[in-house]
Amino acid sequence: MRATFHLKTLAVAVATLSVASITNAAGLDRSGQDITAFLQDGTYAEAVYTYIDADVSGYDSSNNNPGDNRYVRGNATGDIAESYDFFRYGVKTDINDTFSIGVLYDEPFGAAANYEGDNNFVANTNPAQSAGEFANDQVPSGPIGNAIIGAEATTAGQGTNVEVRSENLTAILGMKLGADKNFQIYGGPVAQRVQADVKLRGLAYGPATSYTSHISPDQDYGWIAGMSYSKPEIALKAALTYRSEIDHSMDIYESYPLAPTIGGIGTPPRALPATQVTNMELTTPKSVNFDFQTGINPTTLATAKVRWVPWGDFVITPPLYNEVSQSTARPNGLDLVEYEDDQWQVELGLAKRLAPALAVSGTVGWDSGAGDVTTSLGPIDGYYSVGLGAKYNVTPEWAVSAGGKYLWFGDAKGQLPTGKIVGDFQDNDGYILGMKLSYQGK
Repeated sequence: MRATFHLKTLAVAVATLSVASITNAAGLDRSGQDITAFLQDGTYAEAVYTYIDADVSGYDSSNNNPGDNRYVRGNATGDIAESYDFFRYGVKTDINDTFSIGVLYDEPFGAAANYEGDNNFVANTNPAQSAGEFANDQVPSGPIGNAIIGAEATTAGQGTNVEVRSENLTAILGMKLGADKNFQIYGGPVAQRVQADVKLRGLAYGPATSYTSHISPDQDYGWIAGMSYSKPEIALKAALTYRSEIDHSMDIYESYPLAPTIGGIGTPPRALPATQVTNMELTTPKSVNFDFQTGINPTTLATAKVRWVPWGDFVITPPLYNEVSQSTARPNGLDLVEYEDDQWQVELGLAKRLAPALAVSGTVGWDSGAGDVTTSLGPIDGYYSVGLGAKYNVTPEWAVSAGGKYLWFGDAKGQLPTGKIVGDFQDNDGYILGMKLSYQGK
């Protein structure tokens, strides 16, 4: 006779692996857009806190000539990755044996980087030194070179900085199908809010040094759809979830001190302002998540997560920044941020119930990254990870979980949109800590 083991006997092991789950991945991916709270049985609610601390350091390029793309190892950058934290919430309940509803909140996309110290991503505190570098033909002389010296002087000591924040609120309606209600289809609307600040400082950015932009918060809408299958007698659940792109139309303030000096495309060059407030279009990427779990024996659960995000299609194109970069060779100008490749993530795990109220878990993970070379504002090319977690049921309904994950980041070269390599970042790592409070009732 085939052995069976009901999900109830494994309940304490379920969800121990998602405390410090897929985070700090390719592109701007943060939360992994987890929807497993909606896949839980009965009435379920969770609140998850995640803290990420990464060490990302490398060397700038001592070649500051914007027309020469050769990388020449220069000064150490120090740790550019700022620690950050975020929350995830979820609540779900069954209306009857056919219909379920849920609401999920997460912070799906973000970035936090800051350069400090003596390197070419920090505005020079000694304009005479910048002038000396010009004299040594490391950067061009003439009006543009003089303007760069002036821009460096006005932002002296300031470092390159980027901060991107986003929030998602997802409403889901599910309908179970089949005689045993093993199949479910689900979907619903998604509200997304995005904002960003970028400061480019230092000789690494050539004429773009001292560029600043502030993207005001904008809220727009998309949708989610998926299907799942469950077999409770072996604790099996599988779900495939699609999230749509979300188009944003955002107000953006830009300051580009050298824009009037450089001018726009044309003969003579078209006059451009040093500052402007205008509108920018931004599309956050679609994604596909696959979540799987199955019981191996009455006390052991195996899980797998796979995620795909087409970061190769994603760009950030501020209007003034783009206009300044237009030329006869590049009539369409440059994007501020772009990625070469799409992202794949895989995470495998095991959870073991050690006692009626206690379970532990372990995971291994891989992220493909979004290509090397990558942007100087986030120079990481994927990662490998290992994680540990534990869950304790304080009562049959209430549980507390905690977990951690260690990440080895892939080496990456920081590249400007012009193709110039301005940094080399190797042998970096980071860690993630998470805590979860959850409730599950029938």
